[in-house]
Amino acid sequence: MADTGRPPVSTEALELLRAIALRAETARRLESGSARAVLRSVVEATVALFEAEAASIALYDAATDRLVFEVAAGEQGQGVIGVSIGPDQGIAGFVFTTGQALALSDVASDPRFGRAVAAQTDYMPRSLIAVPLVDENGTIGVLEVLDKHSQAAFSLRDIELAGVFAGQAAVAIRASRVDRDVASLLRATLADLAPSDAPPDAAAIDELVAAATASLDREDDSRLWALVEQVARVRRADPDALELVTELLEALARQSERASRARRRGRAGSGRDRDR
Repeated sequence: MADTGRPPVSTEALELLRAIALRAETARRLESGSARAVLRSVVEATVALFEAEAASIALYDAATDRLVFEVAAGEQGQGVIGVSIGPDQGIAGFVFTTGQALALSDVASDPRFGRAVAAQTDYMPRSLIAVPLVDENGTIGVLEVLDKHSQAAFSLRDIELAGVFAGQAAVAIRASRVDRDVASLLRATLADLAPSDAPPDAAAIDELVAAATASLDREDDSRLWALVEQVARVRRADPDALELVTELLEALARQSERASRARRRGRAGSGRDRDR
C-alpha cells in the first residue's frame, strides 16, 4: 500500500478480511446459482400454465442501471436472455418504473414497445402481460408472458395469475439474494466497527477493502470458483445425489487435511535438520 501516514494494518487483520471476503463471495456465487434455478422454474411454470410462446424475468442491476433479462422459457424465449435495457425503456421499463401491471392485445401498435429488443430476439410478440416483481424495497424486476396459444389476448384473470408468479419470483430473490457486493459489505462492516466518537477514515477503509478483495475476480489457480459453481449445481440435485457428493467432499477434505499435516511435519523436520 502507498504511504498515507496512517499506522500499518497488521498482516493478521488483513488476512482475516481476506478470509471474510472469500467466504462472502463464495456465498454470493452459491446463492446466485440457487436463485437462478428458482427463477427458471417460475418462468417454465408460467409458460406451461398460460400455454404461452415465452415467459421471461428481467431484474434491475443497480451497478449498471439496467434491466437485464436473466431467465426465460418457451419456444420463443431463449433469445432474450442476457439482453439489457434502460429501466425506463420499452414495456418492461414502463412496468418497472411505474410498478403497474400491463396487458396488451396489440403489442406492435403500442408506442412503448421496444422494437429493437424484439429484433435482437428474432421474435415479434402479438400480445403480452408484464407484471412487476416487488419486495419491501420496491420494484426489483419484471415478469413478461408472451402470446397465449389458445387466445388472442390475455384477460384480467391472467394478470392476477401472472402477479402470483411474480410474487413467487420476488420471494425467491429476497430469500437468496446478497444485496450488496463483497466490497460494499466489508466497507459497511469496518465502518460499524469504528468507535462512535471517531468517524471512520473513508480512504483508509477503501484501501483495506481493495487489498482484501484484490484477488476475488482474478483467475484462480486452485480452481476454487470452478468448484463453487459445481457445488451450486449440486445443490439443485435430488437428495440422494446430494448425500453422495457430501460424502465425497468430506473424504476429500480429510485427505487434504492429512496431506497438509504431512507437509507441515516435513517442513518442521527439515528445519530441525538445518539447525543441527
